[in-house]
Amino acid sequence: MKKLAVLLLFLGMGFVAIWFKYAETNHYPDLGTTPLWDENRLELVANLDMPPGNISVSPGGRVFITLHPDAFPDVNVAELVDGQIRPFPSVNWQPGGSEELAFQQVLSVRVDQQNRLWVLDNGVHGIGQPRLLAFDIDSGEMVHQYDFNKDEFGIGSHANDFQISHDGLYVYLTDASIFAKSPALVFYDIELGKSRRVLENDISVRAGEYEPVVQGQPMTIAGVFTINPGVDGIALSQDGETLYYASVSGDFLYSLETRHLKYAKANDRILATFAEPVGRKTMTDGMAVDASGSIYLTDIEHSSIVRMDAEGNRTTLLQSDRLRWPDGLSLSSDGYLYVTCSALHQVLGKLPSFTREKAPFQIYRIKLDSPSVQAI
Repeated sequence: MKKLAVLLLFLGMGFVAIWFKYAETNHYPDLGTTPLWDENRLELVANLDMPPGNISVSPGGRVFITLHPDAFPDVNVAELVDGQIRPFPSVNWQPGGSEELAFQQVLSVRVDQQNRLWVLDNGVHGIGQPRLLAFDIDSGEMVHQYDFNKDEFGIGSHANDFQISHDGLYVYLTDASIFAKSPALVFYDIELGKSRRVLENDISVRAGEYEPVVQGQPMTIAGVFTINPGVDGIALSQDGETLYYASVSGDFLYSLETRHLKYAKANDRILATFAEPVGRKTMTDGMAVDASGSIYLTDIEHSSIVRMDAEGNRTTLLQSDRLRWPDGLSLSSDGYLYVTCSALHQVLGKLPSFTREKAPFQIYRIKLDSPSVQAI
């Protein structure tokens, strides 16, 4: 049923794409620098049979991942134990499972400082019920549920990624809106149990007019629809005061002080005046911020990890062909940056048999040189 829904959505949006010609041909500039580190700094964490999506390392060092939903895995959310996949919180929660709120389609997970694993279920691009769930990582018990309405994540939306404040009170989410083409941020106040959609189609959340080309593979399907999501990656400063976000192909990384989002009367016109470009960025999917304020970005077109400072200056840390579409990032308390390789250029629009031929799919980690890294 899930595969049929996705197929129908692709077909429907394909007709729309043909009508509006949602295809890009411009190429993104190479903004990388000479790599600071040798690629041997990459440490293999796991080889997987299915491509990983996002990743989150708990304050105690436990590693939680998603298997990328576009590869239609049997297990969507898991803990990585000794390099092996362990369904979390159980097999019954996986897509098609017996739990009442079993996952529909999950890309992003985050562990907060209260040892809760938050799971963002995009409801198969808004066809089902987009929702946010939280589980105690020790007991596996669900401790929070919030269902978004269609005004926040409608049909064609993509609840893609999110961040949680260290006090566990606020959640900041992205709607990459791959199909509906109306990207936005969503802000959720956990204590109040209220959320709202903001900055829809603002310049800071819109996709750039570029076609991603990853390891030689152009990301345009049938010549009419480019996989070019709106606001995708999102990161939160460790004091919780600054939100960073960007679309994959957008020219700039943007920042927004979270106090403006918490002020309920701040409309989109007001918020747009506070969204500021930090600097020119690479074609970025995942991102993270350490305690020193350094921002880590993936560069999917050049198989690289990039670091940006608060003034927008970029340094390519590492480049390796082994980084097949570097996707999710997570910092650990012992000073490592974890990165998943989703290999989406070998997944999207491909038959499952083709994807399986590209296994194994990797998770790596990189030891950083910052003395003040905290898990986030």
